[in-house]
Parts: sequence; C-alpha cells; structure tokens
Amino acid sequence: MSKVLGMGNALVDIITQLKDDKLLESFGLPKGSMTLVDLDTSNIIHAGTAGYKKQKASGGSAANTIHGLAHLGINTGFIGKVGNDELGRFFQKDMKNSHIQPILFRSVNETGRAMALVSPDSERTFATFLGAAVELTVDDLSSDIFRDYDYFYIEGYLVQNKPMMEKALRLAVNQNLTVCLDLSSYNIVEQEREFFFSLIKNYVDVLFANEEEVQALTGRDAEEGSSELNKMVNTVVVKMGARGSLIRLKNDLITIEPRRSKPIDTTGAGDLYASGFIYGLIRGCDPETCGRMGSALAGRIIEFIGAKMTESSWENLRREINSMESACRNIQPD
Repeated sequence: MSKVLGMGNALVDIITQLKDDKLLESFGLPKGSMTLVDLDTSNIIHAGTAGYKKQKASGGSAANTIHGLAHLGINTGFIGKVGNDELGRFFQKDMKNSHIQPILFRSVNETGRAMALVSPDSERTFATFLGAAVELTVDDLSSDIFRDYDYFYIEGYLVQNKPMMEKALRLAVNQNLTVCLDLSSYNIVEQEREFFFSLIKNYVDVLFANEEEVQALTGRDAEEGSSELNKMVNTVVVKMGARGSLIRLKNDLITIEPRRSKPIDTTGAGDLYASGFIYGLIRGCDPETCGRMGSALAGRIIEFIGAKMTESSWENLRREINSMESACRNIQPD
C-alpha cells in the first residue's frame, strides 16, 4: 500500500474551551484565524486562561492529517523540528504511539505550541508560538527522506520559510510523489498570494482549502475560485464546514454533503477531512467517495475537543470507511 510523508510545524496544541469571545478581543485575536505570537504572548494567553478547562495533544495541521491516515492503517512519516524539552519528547512519543515514523530534528529552543481557543459555537482560534518548528531549514532536507514514499502532504503554515518549503516540494516531485498542499489559513494566504500561486502551478497535484482561503487567493467564491485553481492543479478540494465540501477536477464539480454531527470543537476538522480524502485516493476510489470519506472523518472529529479521537471511535470509523471502500469500482490492490 502507498506510504504518505507529511511535513509541517511540529506543535503541541494546548486546547482551551472559552466561555465567550471576550478573551479573543482582549488578546487581539481575530476569531477563526491563526495568529503567530512570540513566547511572551503565548505565556500571557496561557496565564490569562488559567481558570479554563484545557487539554494537551501533539498537533500542527499536517501532523493531524498524518495521525488520521495512520489510524486508517496507512504507513506514514512526519518531518518536523522540536526542542530538546518536555513538549518535544511528548510530541515524539505521541507520533510513535500512533505508528508514525518521526523524522524530527532538534533545536536548542523550545518546542512550538499552539494555544487553541475554542469559542462556544465550536469555532477555534489559534495563537501559535512556532518556537523550534520554524527552525526547520533547507539543510535539514535531503532526497533520502522522501525515498520510499508515494504521497507528500505539506501545510501552508510553512510559508514563513519559503526556500525550505520550495525545496521540500521540489524533492517530492523529483521522487515522483503525489503532492498535496493545504493552504491552512486565510490570513497567511492574503499575505503570500503570489508565492502560493507559484507553488500550486509548479508542484501541487491536490489542493485543499476552505472558502475563506479560496477567496483570499483568487478573490472569488468557492465555485468560481475552485474553477480558476483547477486550471493549475489536477484536483481542488474546498471545505465549507457545515455546508459540506466541493471537489473540482477536470472542470467537473462534485458536491459532498456534510456528515450529521453534534459539533463541540472544529479543531482538526479540515485536517481529518484531508486524511479521509487522501486515504480514498490511495485506495483508488472515485473522487465522490474520497470526499465522503473525508466528510465522515471531519464530522466525527468535531464531536471531540481537540484533533484526537478515542480508539472506539476510530474502530467505528474504520468500519464505515471500509464499507465505502468496498463500494468503489477500482480499488487499488495492496
């Protein structure tokens, strides 16, 4: 079976449930966005939410997607950088416990962490201190890392180091990997439109984005924007939350209904959607089935706090996904 290599900011999520959105305003954080902060600001937010319910989990967008694929039985690896500290050891242990091959470089600085602030309506806002994660460099990457993998999944958050991000994509393409890019956050896309256009044109096979990111990149809505992007990339997937998703390929538009669920926290919904979609691609399923697999995972994860589910929930999801897979006409053999 195909193997998937992920690359992204290696972060530990500190997930906090808010009573209202007043704290977001006091911290100057736009609701639903990802804002980069320094260590002092991260500590201030941590202290300012001291009385709130919190939990900790290894995270980062690409890492969440890789975790999802690993739980579906796909052989996976993950490239990232962490500190030689408690959070770094926590991150690596969590990867190994999920049967993911950690390709982690070490830094003298602290492991990055994302303060994930969850509003009562389940929307999440991130205040992210990148720490060691941002120190992943061009020199850390070599073609040997990409050997023996078939898919490469990379998050747009890595745009803070453009030469490193482009080298990773170039190495993946040179090794004939199928390249999947998630745009990650609308405010980052707004700042780096031309660079993202360049990456999409030159390296990407499957593009994941939400409506706001498509708008930020193209200035158009999901349908028109995905059509424009489909001229540059084979497959465009637009995640639309409670309204489902759109899949655009070869000028065909496929609409995927959302899974019925009782949302508590949207953290990881887009990441787990990508897990299901890529799993379907690996198994040779048609695009609609891939989208339904993604929707199944996204709809389930939002019923939990954070981007991790219980093993019993994964068992149920695997049965559901296997049933969808059995209905595919062209299942790829192991």
